[in-house]
Amino acid sequence: MPGSRKWIGELLLHSPAKLRALRKVPVLGSLIHRVSYQILPQDEKVWAQVEAGPLEGLWIELNPRTGQSYLRGEAEQPVQQVVAQRLRPGMVFYDLGANIGLFSLLAARLVGASGRVYSFEPDAKALGRLRRNVARNCFSNVTIVEAGIWSASGEFKFVPEDLSSPDRGTGRFVAGGDPAGALTRCVALDDFIKSAPLPDAIKCDVEGAEVEALRGAEKLLQACRPWILCEMHSEANDRASREFLSRFGYAFEVVDANHVLASV
Repeated sequence: MPGSRKWIGELLLHSPAKLRALRKVPVLGSLIHRVSYQILPQDEKVWAQVEAGPLEGLWIELNPRTGQSYLRGEAEQPVQQVVAQRLRPGMVFYDLGANIGLFSLLAARLVGASGRVYSFEPDAKALGRLRRNVARNCFSNVTIVEAGIWSASGEFKFVPEDLSSPDRGTGRFVAGGDPAGALTRCVALDDFIKSAPLPDAIKCDVEGAEVEALRGAEKLLQACRPWILCEMHSEANDRASREFLSRFGYAFEVVDANHVLASV
């Protein structure tokens, strides 16, 4: 029944907000939830074109239950606007924690054929969707790097996203003594730039590993001063990241409650 599931998935993805809100109604919401998951598997995905914003017209593979903000161009809207305003044709963009490729797709459109996008992602499920999204939009200027970002290159324990995060990854690297996780490749940016062009811009969303990512990029920051859009996952990481980048002459601008723009 793949055809019928596809049709139901598309119908659910495009359903009005008022209709989806019925899932929160006591008793009725529970019934809708049970029936929905009987008809449509939890991991079902559908293709859709973004309807508005800087990504308008691009194809993206979405979970029909949770992908409405992506469909409407509203996912991380302030961050999208900063990228759209600052990225230019010919630039090199590093997407650290690319997930399914929201910002990789946007960057690929903006930097054009003369630019390059490097998308770093360690989670296997997210990688599959990232690859499909890039291929569906025929972007030949994107290089996908199957690795996380850390202060040193090597293998570290990674706990992938859980089922509660079907469109926005929550996978994270954990301490060596943690029994959870599987050994996963990581790269330090200072090692990566030995065989890749220096970035003009970096988006960093690495689920709490911001400081580790920056510590592995000291040579990069000394060689160039890319602007950096960083999602801060705690106040401690925010303070430590600002202290670290201040050593290289960076100033900071708050983009929204979770994101900071660092530039020189």
